Amino acid sequence: MPSFNEVQRAVDQLRAGGIVAFPTETVYGLGADARQPKAIKAIFKLKGRPLDHPLIVHLGETPDITGWARDIPEVAYDLADAFWPGPLTLILARGEAPDEVTGGQDSIGLRVPSHPVARELLRAFGGGIAAPSANRFGRVSPTRPEHVKTEFPEGLEIILDGGSCDVGLESTIISLLEEEPILLRPGAITQQQLERVTGGVIRAPNQNNPLRASGLLASHYAPDTAVLVFDPEAPSNRFKALFDGRRIAFMCFDDVLLKTAIENTIRVRMPRDAAAYGQILYSTLRTLDSEAYDLILVEKPPETEGWRAIHDRLQKASHESQHLLATASFEAPHSIRS
Repeated sequence: MPSFNEVQRAVDQLRAGGIVAFPTETVYGLGADARQPKAIKAIFKLKGRPLDHPLIVHLGETPDITGWARDIPEVAYDLADAFWPGPLTLILARGEAPDEVTGGQDSIGLRVPSHPVARELLRAFGGGIAAPSANRFGRVSPTRPEHVKTEFPEGLEIILDGGSCDVGLESTIISLLEEEPILLRPGAITQQQLERVTGGVIRAPNQNNPLRASGLLASHYAPDTAVLVFDPEAPSNRFKALFDGRRIAFMCFDDVLLKTAIENTIRVRMPRDAAAYGQILYSTLRTLDSEAYDLILVEKPPETEGWRAIHDRLQKASHESQHLLATASFEAPHSIRS
């Protein structure tokens, strides 16, 4: 845990318009004073993030949403009572917030994190901290302080060390802008858990919905190495040419054998518990990415509600590689994303 002096130094950095990396229960974030447009712009520049991509404002307590949001529905407080502090982001009508935070939209994302370091930082700072994940835009989110250092070897003075993140996946995002809540991004808090609080069905976003929020792009959370989600029970003879001769890492639940033998393959055993899987997913992808494999194969997770967030992240991480399975071609091993 950071010392009092380390936290105070981070607070001073924020108040001076600087950037601080800090842990949340989900992933590490790049934080700036959410009231300072210049500081927020510095985050976008450091990450290489599009300026119209909104940020989530992290708050110390539920009552702090007043001012940041307006016309707050009662269900927002119900959800906050149930899940805050915790990995849930509420999209509400924008109150007093800079355009730089909201991407120019009339809405804002707010959450109260539960990580003790984040809570201490927010308490000491006494304001909202705008914070996307502490990685280059589109890459795998960091769940340990060394991941942040790898992403930003220069240009980031303060990284508060909170160890490994407990959840390991970004927060669930739910929009409360319309009469019916909309689940924009699945996370550790499931739709079923949310619906028990809201008392009604939470619907999926309309494909034509213009609302922008974190993590909604088709390609995201991706390592440089190509990632493919693979069903080992499916016939794989047609993919023999794709696999043969490649250095492959296979993230699987058991030490199973594929129907088509693949040489030069290491197997990384993943937990069968969704929460444990989510906690180590990003760190596993980062480790395998650093070892220069040609391909990372991921055994398809179960199709149940508890695995929905993991499916979402794997789908986005593999988005640019899925055409390989469709065509059984592999023209650019390892550097497919570069």
